[in-house]
Amino acid sequence: MIQFLSPWLFVLLLLPFFVYWFAPTKQNANQSALRVPFLTDFTKNQTTTISTKINRTRLYLAALAWIFLVLASTRPQWLGEPIEQAMNGRDLMLAVDLSASMQEKDFILGKDYVDRLTAIKAIATNFIERRVGDRIGLILFGSEAYLQTPLTFDRKTVSTLLDESAIGLAGDNTAIGDAIGLAVKRLRNESQNSRVLILLTDGANTAGEISPLKAAELAAANHLKIYTIGIGADEMLVGSFFGYRKVNPSADLDEKMLLKIAESTGGYYYRAKNIDDLNNIYMRIDELEPVEKDKQYFRPHRELYFIPLATALFLASLLSWRKLK
Repeated sequence: MIQFLSPWLFVLLLLPFFVYWFAPTKQNANQSALRVPFLTDFTKNQTTTISTKINRTRLYLAALAWIFLVLASTRPQWLGEPIEQAMNGRDLMLAVDLSASMQEKDFILGKDYVDRLTAIKAIATNFIERRVGDRIGLILFGSEAYLQTPLTFDRKTVSTLLDESAIGLAGDNTAIGDAIGLAVKRLRNESQNSRVLILLTDGANTAGEISPLKAAELAAANHLKIYTIGIGADEMLVGSFFGYRKVNPSADLDEKMLLKIAESTGGYYYRAKNIDDLNNIYMRIDELEPVEKDKQYFRPHRELYFIPLATALFLASLLSWRKLK
């Protein structure tokens, strides 16, 4: 079917009539009071008849051009059949740690060692793309927590903004409690059975105005389920003057705190020591049962205004050509 976005503009079709009725009539100053018939008057009558026909044709063309121009201004559109949208899913917020410790290169991606944030980007991007039907938001936190992307179905934008994030962008410390508090604030007005926060960090809470456990209590009271992921290898070789030695790059990771946060909100705590662990964790979270939401429909539409607009421009150019001729 065809619809018009601005049907009220059809009243402009009457504008030429108002101009004709109310505009002052042009008087012919050269018209004589007394006419004397001569033979040349017959020639003039023929010329006048031809001129009248030409003027009438130009009037019809101008009227058609005006009709098509008004039709184009009403924005006609062709509407297709309603298509049901896939609206089953969750309101899912990702909270990613950007503190200075995330630059530790203890993950292997391909054949190269990469920092922890790069590993998260590589796996999380695929996870985001798979969450069709979910609304996804992004929180970045360091010394402070920032909402980088509000809840949206635009998964590509979320992936792009995650990929553009950088270590230290939010400060060098780790405000886990503030990140949880911000997620609660952004999700508390959403459906209770669909609120999920996935929090990724490699350390302990060292900044912020609210403690992580207090924030977790607030999350539980607002029915926000939190899945915590501890990032970082448990051992790596470090070169020194005396050769190589094994160290634990995740010594500062507060696993007990992350476990308490997850358990108090009905979620789970996962440990990601390498790329495979991180990918498997996302696969497990990917299996969350979706929540039924109200069905929504989308009607594809195609703009048609350019057809009457092109016709009006053609008629206007034809009028100009005839006038010049």
